[in-house]
Amino acid sequence: MPRIKRTDSNSKFKNYKELLRSKAAEIQLSMSAQAVAQKVARQECPSDEGDLSQQSHEEWIFLNRNTLDAKLLREVEAALQRIENGTYGICQECEEEISVKRLNAVPWARYCVKCQEEIARCIETKNYQEADL
Repeated sequence: MPRIKRTDSNSKFKNYKELLRSKAAEIQLSMSAQAVAQKVARQECPSDEGDLSQQSHEEWIFLNRNTLDAKLLREVEAALQRIENGTYGICQECEEEISVKRLNAVPWARYCVKCQEEIARCIETKNYQEADL
């Protein structure tokens, strides 16, 4: 298995680092705003079953959105850590460089397009195990 290539993280990926930090702040702000909105919208004592149903549905949406945001935030923070470690831009599956085009589209990408497509196919058929998917 080839060794992971290390890169000069300070200069080569400066723009990505700034972009990732901005994205992390955006996600954190979104999560905070959602939490505040959820508290404000919650009725202490719903007046009827319709209100209770609506409230339950809104809470379900909030929880799902918050879960997705938390996952994305972890991915963004992991990408920032890879920049610090000097492994940013290296596919975690095949250890080849991730294309600039892909990093521009998804700066927190962990996999090159080819490996990401293969992982997606395997997930569809339940043949790929990854702890933090």
